[in-house]
Amino acid sequence: FPVTISPGISRYLGSPYSISDYTKVNPFFGSMDEFKDMVKECHGMGMKVILDWVGNHTAWDHPWISKNPDWYTKDKNGNITDPLNEEGNSIGWTDVADLNYSSTAMTDEMVKCMKFWLDSTGIDGFRCDVAMSVPSAFWNKARKELETDGRKIFMLAESEEHDMGIS
Repeated sequence: FPVTISPGISRYLGSPYSISDYTKVNPFFGSMDEFKDMVKECHGMGMKVILDWVGNHTAWDHPWISKNPDWYTKDKNGNITDPLNEEGNSIGWTDVADLNYSSTAMTDEMVKCMKFWLDSTGIDGFRCDVAMSVPSAFWNKARKELETDGRKIFMLAESEEHDMGIS
């Protein structure tokens, strides 16, 4: 979608759910230091900060595409696909590549990236985008691994399903 940077200057960011790196701030929104300062300011005002976590898919230019193609869903010809419905047809999110949650290496890396934000920025948790499209076993694993040393985090699932089996 087009956004105005300053009067007369626009750029096209694409889908905000098309993640090209799980451990970086989109430079359009500022730097990592500015993000950390914002978190401190919010905490100073008694607010919690949660990050919108997109765990179902990545952008096509995410480094995992070339480094770890087995971390993605593939069609019968071995091509990485965008998210598909139960019949195996595209749901129309062609700007993203669907992640394969049967890959333990991928799920381990996903949790590592989530932990990065908790440890390095001090956020309080995550709003999990299309959580119902990610196996509940992953969310249970992630929560257990992220809530270490007595740390409690806030997890909010965007889901059309009411009982996802998440504890």
